[in-house]
Amino acid sequence: MGETLGLIGAGAMGGAIGTRLLETGHRLAVFDLDPEKVAALVDKGAVAAGSAAEAARGAGFVITSLNSAQVVERAAFGPGGIVEGAGAGTVIIDMSSIDPGATRRLAERAAAAGLAWVDSPLSGGAPKALTGELTLMAGGTEEDVARAHEVLRHVAANYTHMGPSGAGQTTKLINQVLCGLGFLAVAEATQLALDAGVDAEKIPQALKGGRADSALLQEYLPRFATRDYRRTGRIDNMVKDLNAVNDLARETGTSMPMTALCGEIHRMLVAAGLGGEDQAAVMEFFKGAGRST
Repeated sequence: MGETLGLIGAGAMGGAIGTRLLETGHRLAVFDLDPEKVAALVDKGAVAAGSAAEAARGAGFVITSLNSAQVVERAAFGPGGIVEGAGAGTVIIDMSSIDPGATRRLAERAAAAGLAWVDSPLSGGAPKALTGELTLMAGGTEEDVARAHEVLRHVAANYTHMGPSGAGQTTKLINQVLCGLGFLAVAEATQLALDAGVDAEKIPQALKGGRADSALLQEYLPRFATRDYRRTGRIDNMVKDLNAVNDLARETGTSMPMTALCGEIHRMLVAAGLGGEDQAAVMEFFKGAGRST
């Protein structure tokens, strides 16, 4: 039997991470405000916890997979939070996507409480979590990041220590710049193919191995072409990340005009009621009126 772990947050990503950890032989105590999400993992062998503190009790590692820095802070330091139940030296692994500055502040508070903090946001989504093929970018001390890898190696095929606390989150924002722009580029190209009468579903094979090829093109162009919006992520989460990119760009003085436009398009999709839809629904921006497709 593997390490005893706590998991705070059992949504789409947290649920997939928890499933994978259970399948790889770990003991898992899980807490989420939604009892149905907890029940789904209990059915797979997890133990339900009544609070984040209870999930952390006796766990060498506590993973958080939550939606914002504020929620992460409450889960860690609020009433019934992780620090109330965690023993000295427990490693908190934050797999949420939050801003680097908040991460540094949370890591400092954790250290003051005798706990380690590793920011380890991810790329690959729930499907890659289930197969143990996530890409993870980690921030923290070399020792803490190495310790976290004892657990994260079960969910990740690529794990890179990027630097001190916050460096993982900064790298995730760079990832989101590339993904956000990439989604729009692939969706726009898909619409051109459809309008021009090309069999869009053949494009991934036609371009395979060329300079335009990418994992995003191979996975999403067929989904764009068929309007397959099965949810593996959310547009409003991309908006959150692109807003954080804008904040970081202002802080560093970096000019990012294409990313600014990308964020505006995503905000328009949220305003149109598509925030809860999968990222594939960016295709709706390009579909337009009066098209035959």
